[in-house]
Amino acid sequence: MMAQGRGNCAIVALMLLFCMLAFQSEISHAASYAVGDAGGWTFNVINWPNGKIFKAGDTIVFNYNTKFHNVVVVDEAGYKACTASPGDKVYESGNDEIQLTKGPNYFLCSIPTHCDRGMKIAVFAE
Repeated sequence: MMAQGRGNCAIVALMLLFCMLAFQSEISHAASYAVGDAGGWTFNVINWPNGKIFKAGDTIVFNYNTKFHNVVVVDEAGYKACTASPGDKVYESGNDEIQLTKGPNYFLCSIPTHCDRGMKIAVFAE
């Protein structure tokens, strides 16, 4: 009977280990990216996403001076036209962390002329 008790404990321990590894694996899939890398959220970052592979749940961080910039989550039409709509989510903290959703994600600075000067990005998350 004692050997059976040790066997059950080993099975429970293995199950707990498996659950912890599965949970850790899910956590490790999410990544964080600083938009514009060391330069931050500024002009001419439109190509920053090129060559990067993003996944739904990844976080992108917009670092910028709040006196001069903001971040607005827009749809494709807003991205193409460089315009934000009244219902679009506006971020203004200077250190905005935004979790990507599956598919296309569009961001721009709504300060006049900033988007036209390349302060916008389109990020596709798998």
